[in-house]
Amino acid sequence: MQAFLGTGTALVTPFNRDMSVDYVALERLVNFQIDNGIEYLVVLGTTGEPVTLNSEENKLVQQKIIEVNNGRLPLVLGVGGNNTATVVEQLEALDLSNYDAVLSVSPYYNKPSQEGIFQHFKAVAKASPKPVIIYNVPGRTGSNIEPETVVRLSQDANIIGIKEAAGDIVQAMKLIQQVSKDFLIISGDDMIGLAMTLAGGAGVISVLGQAYPKEFSEMIRLGLKGDAKKSYEHHYKFMEVVDLIFEEGNPTGIKALLTELKVTENSNQVRLPLVEATEKLQEKLKIFVSNF
Repeated sequence: MQAFLGTGTALVTPFNRDMSVDYVALERLVNFQIDNGIEYLVVLGTTGEPVTLNSEENKLVQQKIIEVNNGRLPLVLGVGGNNTATVVEQLEALDLSNYDAVLSVSPYYNKPSQEGIFQHFKAVAKASPKPVIIYNVPGRTGSNIEPETVVRLSQDANIIGIKEAAGDIVQAMKLIQQVSKDFLIISGDDMIGLAMTLAGGAGVISVLGQAYPKEFSEMIRLGLKGDAKKSYEHHYKFMEVVDLIFEEGNPTGIKALLTELKVTENSNQVRLPLVEATEKLQEKLKIFVSNF
């Protein structure tokens, strides 16, 4: 799937000061990605705060991104949950004609066994009219998708890859080693995204990339070419800010950075139970931006 090689950005949902969705800022953000070399866009992943959007806002955010993108980049829609039947119903009901794939997180809170995770994604893949990228993020879900389970799932023709965000480079290398070459191992961690790419991965679905799309996507393209020296020159410039944007949680940090860069206005705003970045973090980000 050449469409998903390189850098995809997990878009934030900008809010106005009254906490309504800022569709003007969202349009500006999408164009900023497209104009600066990002390969694809991830819509309403965790970074987009979909669990705090009502159904109407969810639809309108999708519509705005589809409208602004206008077919220029592939789109991936986040569709996941911890009730398999509900996820299946959503996939069967959604109009996915404007999307190229869905990103579906491993069931959270339930902490299913590996067999439960396997059966969940088999049901998701059967229900989805679009290819599925499974999403492993143990820090949020409470359970890890083991490499053996990924290998089993990779045999399903409608499951094309995994967003691997366990933060474990050894596990990532096992995945790259054990799956077929056409199965996408996509990093979900900005800090080890380049390392995974150089090890044979397909790139990264990035949070930071939306703030520095030109530089970040170039780094990953160099990684895909196997140019470790030049790609790591970029990576070392980003290491400090990767830590900073996750210091107080996601998307708290990236929204503060987007505001500092003036990519979006008021994007510090997040909905409860998240809270906006502290003045201390904002000051750290300001110093980083001024020195970048």
